[in-house]
Amino acid sequence: MRRVVITGLGALTPIGNDIQSYKENLFNGVSGAGPITKFDASEFRTKFACEVKDFNVEEFIHRREARRMDPFSQYAMVAVEQAMNQANFDLEKLNLDKAGVIWGSGIGGFETIEENISDAALRSGPPKYSPFFIPKLIADIAPGHISIKYGFRGINYATVSACASSSHAIANATDYIKLGKADVMIVGGSEAAVTKSGIGGFSSMKALSENNDDPQTASRPFDKDRNGFVLGEGAGALILEELEHAKNRGAHIIAEVSGSGMTADAYHITAPHPEGLGARNVMLLALQDAGLNKEDVDYINVHGTSTPLGDIAEVKAIQSVFGSSIYDLNISSTKSMTGHLLGAAGAIEAIACVLAIENQVIPPTINHFTDDPSFDNKINFTFNAAQERKVKSVLCNTFGFGGHNSSVVLSKYE
Repeated sequence: MRRVVITGLGALTPIGNDIQSYKENLFNGVSGAGPITKFDASEFRTKFACEVKDFNVEEFIHRREARRMDPFSQYAMVAVEQAMNQANFDLEKLNLDKAGVIWGSGIGGFETIEENISDAALRSGPPKYSPFFIPKLIADIAPGHISIKYGFRGINYATVSACASSSHAIANATDYIKLGKADVMIVGGSEAAVTKSGIGGFSSMKALSENNDDPQTASRPFDKDRNGFVLGEGAGALILEELEHAKNRGAHIIAEVSGSGMTADAYHITAPHPEGLGARNVMLLALQDAGLNKEDVDYINVHGTSTPLGDIAEVKAIQSVFGSSIYDLNISSTKSMTGHLLGAAGAIEAIACVLAIENQVIPPTINHFTDDPSFDNKINFTFNAAQERKVKSVLCNTFGFGGHNSSVVLSKYE
């Protein structure tokens, strides 16, 4: 069986605009939440988010090209450039017909949709739309832009499964490489939903925290007083490569993607199965695909959105899979720092897992103040401070509206 390794990483997140700054802030427990600056949020119930900071797209993309991209595509291009630089390909020697892109986004060009519909509605006479309206908003345009830039002529499409989108991208690309249909894949996800419609829509669902007085501590997974997620934005990119292909070109191998699972709750459009049935099944499938036993897992980067129902369902699922072995695990939700990046969550959290393996450090779940009696207090949720430990294999869980579940196993390359 062909093995799949990671040879490049790129990140543009609310806690760092590159891998190094993301890593430092991740391990130091820095919150990326703050008052919204992208628009006037004073009339909204939630007035804060985890925004990308100090980002000037023209430092990375020519102004003319940037104007033809929604921010979710801009974020994608920046994260991918970082990952490609680390992977250090000689594109002239690469078989571009077996190099592809699978990119996840739960929503796509939210800002573009909002701007064009608002402009059209305000105009007198016939509505007028930008000729770039459709090409900027469609979710598959990001992998299109990526493939055009690097000349990758292989598999190319977008995964759209809400918050599981980029995790599905990683899982699908891994399978294609294992099957011999690709040698190299750019994977990941991006989201730019910190807009009026994004905040307004999620707020109307009562999905967002309304802790406006202290936004930096609003994302508090597993805490008794958690009251909703914090919306985030950004992108994460990984370069996946067939092992022998990477070795033959002398690439630095960072980690291995050793398995994945995909399931559906088949229960409710937004609420998780109350016993975590789909989450349980997806972890079991991922472990089976990786050829691992439950005792082989050192760390789980959980979906952990800081919602009352979601956190409980996921822990029930983990308890069902791991039994008493759960006490040997570290568990953490890095959404406590980055917020919830929707379709990009799986990618930046997979990168957090890779960094945990690479540095033998577990990133924390920050903002824990009050124990929730719903959870076994002997479980190690890695509250408030990073922990050093031996990390060989990890699970990365992502679940999306519609009942979509994905779990990816990442391992130390040996």
